[in-house]
Amino acid sequence: MQLHDASHLHFDFRLEWDGVLKSWAVPKGPSMNPKDKRLAVMVEDHPLDYAGFAGEIPDGNYGAGTVWIWDHGTWRPTEKIKDPGKALEQGSLEFILEGDKLKGKFVLIELENSSVKNGWLLIKKHDGEEITHAYDAYEIEVNAENE
Repeated sequence: MQLHDASHLHFDFRLEWDGVLKSWAVPKGPSMNPKDKRLAVMVEDHPLDYAGFAGEIPDGNYGAGTVWIWDHGTWRPTEKIKDPGKALEQGSLEFILEGDKLKGKFVLIELENSSVKNGWLLIKKHDGEEITHAYDAYEIEVNAENE
């Protein structure tokens, strides 16, 4: 997960799948509270080496601005998901994150009949890792490797 100060400050959520980083822009950032349903706009796939990128994207380039690593870790589909690619095509992917900040079960659900092009919801599932109070990802510091 990267914090990206481009045309608008947002989070970039990425899952490595099939040789690329499936990518979503998350304007309000992720949440560990299952009550929060966060808009996640699917954007173009990114190359794998972009996962660890932190720094400046020069003006005139796609995504120009500053990128920080906010969280990193691994992911895996939940036991009920046999084919993550097919699950994404069908518009619902449940998965487990093992990051420094984001932990446990989440789901991405594609919005149907929405005015938001490529809109999805990123939602934390109840699993014992969730929190019940307000969660503002913008108030949580970026990882130390950015310094």
